[in-house]
Amino acid sequence: MAAIIKFRHMPVVQRCVWNHMNRTSRNISTSKKNSDTATTTCDTSEKDKNWVSYGFDYTSKDEDTNAHHASFFFSVSLCLVFGGFLWAYSPDVHMRDWAQREAFLELRRRERAGLPPIDPNFINPKSIKLPSESELADVEIII
Repeated sequence: MAAIIKFRHMPVVQRCVWNHMNRTSRNISTSKKNSDTATTTCDTSEKDKNWVSYGFDYTSKDEDTNAHHASFFFSVSLCLVFGGFLWAYSPDVHMRDWAQREAFLELRRRERAGLPPIDPNFINPKSIKLPSESELADVEIII
């Protein structure tokens, strides 16, 4: 415990030197010593140790990352952005704007002619053929 407290109060430079000296590495000796053992630099890079796949490729990190980036580029950039742009600025295929424009023109024409906006007798009442009382019989009529 005392060593941990002392280590905490060491200056930053000393800690960096301490960490550098205690790093596990094996170096090849180039001096002219009479040594029977040869040491090599051990590559202890752990770049793939904590790799979690995106679900596209479970064996290759590069293939998995490339497929992930490509699929999100196509789905977000092309489908959402450009698809939304096309949907927002596409022509009116259901003719909603045309119907509204025609309604305004018809209202203006009826106002100039002195007619009501909507004629109560839109269809001539003489041309409508209603059923007789005997045909209706016991049918309940709800008004």
